[in-house]
Amino acid sequence: MQALKRIQNLKSHFTFSPIPINPTVFKVHDNVQAAIRENKPVVALESTIITHGMEYPMNVTTALAVEKNIIEQGAIPATIGIIDGVIHVGITEEQIEFLAKNKQKCRKCSRRDLGYIVAKKGHGSTTVAATMYIAFLAGIKIFVTGGIGGVHRGAEETFDISADLTELSRTPVTVVSAGIKSILDVPKTLELLETFGVPVVGFDTDYVPDFFFSSSKIKAPIRLDTAKECAELIKSSTDLKLINGMLVTVPIPEEDTEHVDKIKSAIDQALKEADEQKIAGAEITPFLLKRVNELSEGFSSKSNVELIKNNATVGAKISVELSKLVAMDLSFGEL
Repeated sequence: MQALKRIQNLKSHFTFSPIPINPTVFKVHDNVQAAIRENKPVVALESTIITHGMEYPMNVTTALAVEKNIIEQGAIPATIGIIDGVIHVGITEEQIEFLAKNKQKCRKCSRRDLGYIVAKKGHGSTTVAATMYIAFLAGIKIFVTGGIGGVHRGAEETFDISADLTELSRTPVTVVSAGIKSILDVPKTLELLETFGVPVVGFDTDYVPDFFFSSSKIKAPIRLDTAKECAELIKSSTDLKLINGMLVTVPIPEEDTEHVDKIKSAIDQALKEADEQKIAGAEITPFLLKRVNELSEGFSSKSNVELIKNNATVGAKISVELSKLVAMDLSFGEL
């Protein structure tokens, strides 16, 4: 009896079980649900890039290419979106197409918007903050995105700070990204993450990547060189029952950094235009990303696609290694 209780305690501690949610508003698709139940590697993906980050059909081809990268590494992708007021974890190719073609009808949803969009039975895409929370509810520990939000430039006057940072402070999901979006104030964002107790990892790099650029010239608080090391850090944080998430930052592949000066100039110009037009709040990031792409003659969009695919590969590898570590603990508990 005592041995059985010990095994049950181990399983509840090391596995990442979903939290029961009303199935009429929260649907984890069958393949994702089975993978979570069987401790197979699963990677969550956001959908804002589909509705607000890219134009059709690039948004669809990119979303599917990212899922393909994850599958090739032995993990299962779970893209998250909201259709007719139902939150879907692991949307189908047809649902990705639907969101992409109906982007003007989709609300960009952070955590604060989830209750509203469900109540109104509307369509929505999920930001980093919302995707983290939904992944946590579903029992998914790894989430891949392009870049996270953070402290906006001039935030000392506007107080414009992304909810992504708050979510990282209170939701135990690991976010794999190319760092903080280059349009933001990277040093202030890292300071706030430190205040919130969020570990920031430089993956195979001494310096925090800067989204479009391989380095922000800011020293990474932690350097880890392999997916296994990242998985060990996630597991140790789980062992310690830490409630915060963590950020694994992955440099953009070197071959995709050739247009650095053009993109830097485009960012400065886009920020100036946003200030002149008094664009702020939820509208500023889509405006800046679109304008930077226009000013850089499409180079930023190309870099964005490549860095997301690269992040997906790294995130899937971490998920695979984490699954192995959990399996070892469960096996030990059954001895």
